[in-house]
Amino acid sequence: MTKPNDLLPEGLEDRLPLEAARITAAMRACLDVMDAHGYDRVRPPLLEFEAALVGRMAGVTVGETSAMFRFVDPASLRTLALRSDMTPQVGRIASTSLASAPRPLRLAYCGDTVVIKASQLDPARERLQLGAELIGADSVAAAGEVVMLAVEAMKAAGLTGISVDFTLPDLVDTLAAKAFPLTPDQIEAVRRELDTKDAGGLKAAGGAAYLPLLYATGPLESALAALRAVDAGGALKSRLDALEAIAAAVGDAATITLDPTERHGFEYQSWFGFTLYAEGLRRAAGRGGTYRIAGSDEAATGFTLYLDRIAEVAPQPEAVRMVYLPKGHDRAAAARLRFEGWRTLAQLAEGEDPAALGCGYVLEGDTPVLLEGGA
Repeated sequence: MTKPNDLLPEGLEDRLPLEAARITAAMRACLDVMDAHGYDRVRPPLLEFEAALVGRMAGVTVGETSAMFRFVDPASLRTLALRSDMTPQVGRIASTSLASAPRPLRLAYCGDTVVIKASQLDPARERLQLGAELIGADSVAAAGEVVMLAVEAMKAAGLTGISVDFTLPDLVDTLAAKAFPLTPDQIEAVRRELDTKDAGGLKAAGGAAYLPLLYATGPLESALAALRAVDAGGALKSRLDALEAIAAAVGDAATITLDPTERHGFEYQSWFGFTLYAEGLRRAAGRGGTYRIAGSDEAATGFTLYLDRIAEVAPQPEAVRMVYLPKGHDRAAAARLRFEGWRTLAQLAEGEDPAALGCGYVLEGDTPVLLEGGA
């Protein structure tokens, strides 16, 4: 019977063995892919001084920074904050401890993040975040590498039906500068109406010239063709050529689509952003893009995968054979079995039931013997 003190806070939950095994397997698979591509893992602390952490989150929505848990450090009497995003921490590491490291710098990370309040669509307040950052490079080649790395990591985790949705976060700013001029007030209004896909509101905001952007969405080839038709004066040519080159780097590893005006989740991205999806997932598996590291203004390209979501559809790892070790067992034989990939479970008391404890074998001498009904 559950007692009141045993209940967990809203948005937090235990991960039981089967689910924890899926998350761990997905994490290992993704990190192995990043390591194989030369990305070194870093492990920032779970909490930092609030001022430093928030300062590194410049450009992130106010809602995200205000959702961080805060408390006073009894040692320094300064306010600390629990991280809600690991990307700014990686930027801090690149700008400080690794400031003199050769560029481009490739870093990977994985760790827990927490928020005070989550959304109705995603009520979890604790998330396992995994990602990679390519720092010191702002090029088509860098963007192509990062997108392909994200796709490979998702495939290694067992996901199928992967698709990538490209966006151009600075699209309105680029067009408003010359091709389709807007006042500062109009720019914000046009962005808002494009976000809501409201054609009438877009006209009322003075953005009639931006109407074709609402329909330049869908499969990359057709969406790019529609955008090139909009590209008054060649204002977008370099960006559209870049999208084609990035898609070519991905090839047939994933389906590529384009929604050029999508801004949700891309508040601090610069010229390129992308959202990752997979078969069976109702929500995005991850996001990424190009940006500038707050504080140093160094160019970077990266992505984040939401491991908890990915584990929902990732395959269950194959069960490892487990052998029961009776009292007085051959320790050398048990060590050899573990080296070969077996799991072992040592007897602690009389009357234990090896099968009930999950064992399919029992060690007899130096040989594992199949239990009746075992596997």
